[in-house]
Amino acid sequence: MIEKSGMRRRGLCTRKLILKSDQQTGDVLLDEALKHIKETDPPETVQSWIEYLSGETWNPLKLRYQLKNVRERLAKNLVEKGVLTTEKQNFLLFDMTTHPLSDNVVKCRLVKKIQDSVLSKWVNDPQRMDKRMLALIFLAHASDVIENAFAPLNDDDYEVAMKRVRELLDLDFETEAAKPNANEILWAVFMAFTK
Repeated sequence: MIEKSGMRRRGLCTRKLILKSDQQTGDVLLDEALKHIKETDPPETVQSWIEYLSGETWNPLKLRYQLKNVRERLAKNLVEKGVLTTEKQNFLLFDMTTHPLSDNVVKCRLVKKIQDSVLSKWVNDPQRMDKRMLALIFLAHASDVIENAFAPLNDDDYEVAMKRVRELLDLDFETEAAKPNANEILWAVFMAFTK
């Protein structure tokens, strides 16, 4: 959970992440992240944890919090689930391991879900949207691939889809996080990724 805002109404990005339970999830990466969050004193912000756990921090005092080989471990996990395969790609001076899709059906299904969520299944209220789909839209935008999901659409649908994504991006995340039953951590992550 995120620490309470208190009397001074501190923003989502400046409040610290506090561990409610250190119960294991069964996912190696998540459990490792929980372990780091538990051992941290004083607590850190969501933005800081994103930097630490992604391996993108350059702070030598915080290197112990980095998850080692995150991208490789995520790719390996997706290979084990049959979503990706592993291949050696020969570049001019070196070989590199790549992870192309093993089955394009999974990708097509995911793209269709994203398209539907902002077109035919649009609910016009982010609090009523499926949280995973909402997160996927924000992360696709942050990764600069959201437009790829809408490229196959006709011009009118493309415009509507991009307009609705823009509406989501323009939301006041502080206000959304303060609504009843809102997941503050989710909105803090969205804020961190859209800064």
